[in-house]
Amino acid sequence: MRRYGIIGRPLGHSASPAHFAAKFAREGIDARYDAWELASVGELPTLLAAHPDLRGLNVTIPYKRSVVALLDSLTPEAEAVGAVNCIRREADGRLTGHNTDIKGLRASLDRLLAGEEPGEALVLGTGGASQAVQYVLAERGIPFALVSRDPARGNYTYDALPADVVERCRLVVNATPVGMWPATEQAPRIPYAYVTPAHRLLDLVYNPPRTAFLDYGAQRGARTLGGEVMFAAQAEASWRFWGAAEQ
Repeated sequence: MRRYGIIGRPLGHSASPAHFAAKFAREGIDARYDAWELASVGELPTLLAAHPDLRGLNVTIPYKRSVVALLDSLTPEAEAVGAVNCIRREADGRLTGHNTDIKGLRASLDRLLAGEEPGEALVLGTGGASQAVQYVLAERGIPFALVSRDPARGNYTYDALPADVVERCRLVVNATPVGMWPATEQAPRIPYAYVTPAHRLLDLVYNPPRTAFLDYGAQRGARTLGGEVMFAAQAEASWRFWGAAEQ
C-alpha cells in the first residue's frame, strides 16, 4: 500500500485527509493518507524513518518555508517561490520539494477575475502562501503591495494601512490563516469601508467555505471567492507530482 500524508500544525482544519480518502475509494487506489501534526519541522526525518513506505507529503502552515532546508532538491517553481507545499520521496530516499499552490492560485484567479484586469493587488500576509501569491501575480504582470504584522516584511502594517491603498487595489488576497476554523469570526484588519463593487476578494482559507473576510467584501458589493478552488487544484497537482516518481 502506498502511503501519503500532510504535515503542519495545527491540522484540525485540513480537508486533505478526507479529500484523498474519497479519491482513493472512488478510483480504487490502494493507498492511505494520514495527518501528522509536528511540534517542529525538525521532526520530519524521524517521521520518514518511521514510515519507509511514505511516498509523498503535503506541507501546510507553519512549515512551508522552513521545510526547504530539509530537502535535497527543489523544482524550479518551488525554488522561485521559496516555499514548498508538496514533497516527493524518490526511490533512493531523496526528497524533492514542489509548490502546487501555484496551480491552485492560477485556477482561482481565472475563476475570480474572469478575464478582468484588476490593476493593482493587495496581498495580506507574507508567509509561505503569500510567496506563491506573489509569484503568480508577478507572472500575470499585476503589481502588488504586501500587508504584514512585521513592518520589515511588508509595504504596510495592518495598523497603518492607508484607506486609499485599499480603494485603489481592486484585487485583495487573504494569504493568512486569519478566519480559519475554529476562529471563524475573525477577519484581517483592513478598512473594509473602502471596498467597492469593483473589488475582487480572494481568500485562501477554505474552512469555512465562507469566511468573515469574504462576507465583509460581499456586503460592499465585491465579487468574492473562497479557497475551495485553490485547494482542489493544488491537491490534484500534488497527486500528479507524486505519481511521477512511480512511473
